[in-house]
Order: sequence, then structure tokens, then C-alpha cells
Amino acid sequence: MKKSKIQWTKFTWNPWQGCRKVSPGCKYCYMYREKAIYGQNAKTVVRSKTVFNAPLKLKNGELIFTCSWSDWFIEDADEWRDEAWEIIKSTPHHTYQILTKRPERIKENLPEYFDELDNVWLGVSIESEDQMGRLEYLTDLSCITFASFEPLLGPIKWDERMDGLDWCIIGGESGNDNGKYLYRKMELDWALHLVEGAKSSGVPCFVKQLGTYQYKQLSLKDRHGGNLEEFPEGFKVREYPAVYYEKHMVMV
Repeated sequence: MKKSKIQWTKFTWNPWQGCRKVSPGCKYCYMYREKAIYGQNAKTVVRSKTVFNAPLKLKNGELIFTCSWSDWFIEDADEWRDEAWEIIKSTPHHTYQILTKRPERIKENLPEYFDELDNVWLGVSIESEDQMGRLEYLTDLSCITFASFEPLLGPIKWDERMDGLDWCIIGGESGNDNGKYLYRKMELDWALHLVEGAKSSGVPCFVKQLGTYQYKQLSLKDRHGGNLEEFPEGFKVREYPAVYYEKHMVMV
């Protein structure tokens, strides 16, 4: 478990690693790139040998992105998930951000005591209109719910299904010009439409990065387009749900 460079979290926790691609957003997955560097098979899901219990060692309450190198609800982790839920239950001072591309498995894999937890945020990845159906699996959940529009691969119309969210993340894809791990464009107006939709609906919004395409278009210094100071006006938005500020005593 380590401090994260991902702008919307503080730590990443991977009780298991490895995943399989399930939608267009997975095409240039950074986990596959990193696994290749270490000569490992990214499709093989394995339990962590060293960090499974890592949250228990953090005394201060932290914001933790869970399964950044896998999916919390992947079938291969069914035998370990109950134990991981117990860790979440026993560390109420932390806030766990669980982001999935397998939302159809959410409700059947929640512990009986899930409604008693107040330290879990559950979200779905939506890269285009084709994945908007994933929002339906967040209805009737007792926790904070959110959507990550990253990598944003096309225009998405803000509609009433998004009004019920507690948070949203927006980001362009980062990658290379050559090789296996490339990037696809994110037009600024696609992102701006979501920012404005979130604002008009009262949904806290976090613009994570503009991506490599806009890094080139705008001649940015950060090749991921993640430096807030370089964002055009209208994109300088990095908000969290109100409960985050209340729990972690962060000043707005």
C-alpha cells in the first residue's frame, strides 16, 4: 500500500491484483502496462502477499482508492472479498473508494452489514454513452455513489440518472504515441458539458486530468494534463462530497 499520484485519492490499496478487460475504456489499461514491465501476466488475479492487511496499519484516517490494479467485484476474488470487507469494517476512520466496471455484481457481493458502514464510496466507470446503464446498479445503495468518466471517449449527455450521484470524476486518457499503450482524444467540450451538468445538478465534480491529447493540443507541461494550474477556465474544479470534508476535517 502506497501514497498515490492519482489526484482524487491519497492511498491505493490492492488486496488482490490482476484483471481482465471488459469494455472499451480498458483498451490501454495502465495496470497491463505496469505488469508487462515486471514480466507478469496482468490477466492472472492473485491475492496480495504483503499489503492485504495494510489499512490496519494506518492510524490516521485516509482516503483510499481500492483495487486500482484490479476490480473489487471480479469473480476471481470471491474467496477473499469477505475478509477484505472485514478490514473495511474494522477501519471506520478510513474512507474507501471502490470503482468498478462490473456493477452487475455489486449487490450480490455486499456483506450483510453493508448498510451499517459509512466509510465506503461505490462508483462505476463510464467512458461513453454505451456504459451509462452501469448507473442503474448504484440505485438504492446506502453509501456515497459516484461515476468516473475516465477515460472520456465521447460526448455524454447529462440526464436524470446522474442527478442522484454524490460525486463524479472526469478525465482524459494518457498514453504514448507509439507502442501498445496509446491514448485516445478527449475533446474539451465533452468534459465541459459534464462539468456544467454536475454544477447545475449540485453534484460535486473533480476534473482529474485533460489527457495526453489535450496536453499536445494546448502545449501543456504535464504530459497527462493533470496540473490544475494549466487547466483552461471552467475546468479548474476539484470537489469532493460534503462528507469528505466533514470526516477528514479538510477546509474547503
